[in-house]
Amino acid sequence: MRQNLTSLQDTSSLIEKTQTRLSTGKKVNSAIDNAVNYFLAKSFTNSASDLATSKDNMATAIQTVKAADTGITAISSLIDAAKSIATSAKSASTTTDVKTYADQFAILLTQIDNIAGTTGNDAVFNGTNLLNSSTSKLSVDLGATSTLTITGFDATSNGLTITNTIASGTNAWFSNGGISTARIDASLSQIGVATATLRTQSQALSSNLSIVEVRQTFASGMINTFQTGSDNLTLADMNEEGANMLALQTRQSLGITSLSLASQANQAVLQLFG
Repeated sequence: MRQNLTSLQDTSSLIEKTQTRLSTGKKVNSAIDNAVNYFLAKSFTNSASDLATSKDNMATAIQTVKAADTGITAISSLIDAAKSIATSAKSASTTTDVKTYADQFAILLTQIDNIAGTTGNDAVFNGTNLLNSSTSKLSVDLGATSTLTITGFDATSNGLTITNTIASGTNAWFSNGGISTARIDASLSQIGVATATLRTQSQALSSNLSIVEVRQTFASGMINTFQTGSDNLTLADMNEEGANMLALQTRQSLGITSLSLASQANQAVLQLFG
């Protein structure tokens, strides 16, 4: 009976262990099960978790760069409009018309400043606007010890060196009652330089965006690799565990039957002295 009880206790322990594996899907649930596999799998899981955090940071950085690129697109459209106005002003015949064009030109420059950050800071995303200053920087966590610093630039009218040609003053498109085509030409020249600057900066942002997107894809692949490595060390074979459970339940039934028979045998011996 003592042997039967010990066997039943062992079987119950194995059934409990198998039930845990079936319920969790893992053959290694703690360091007791397999210390080497448990801690190695945990290190893989931690690496995957760290990369997932970095991947989130990359996703935010991508949107920040896209916000800047959207801002550049809008500023480019405003500059194109300013070029059209300056061209029209050059062919105007009266100072009144030139003044009207100059006022419209000034409004466009104000809108550029609103987007870039001098006034409105409209291109900001998550607290960062890569268009308001050359000191504006975005540090991107690419995972492990890898980082990428994206440097912004000054896309304001002042940063693009476009002079605000108001209807009066030293930069006015007319002076002494006459139209100053030289000043209008100067504005057109400034617009040409500004357009080239925006194209160059847009290309730089696109390059950095591509880097972050490639690293984001790489991070996704590495996360999957780490998770698979962890699973290989800890996951249970559900078919095997199911078969083990049936075998253990059968063994338990046989043990209970054996214990019952041993008890009956003892009872029979006692009856001899009854």
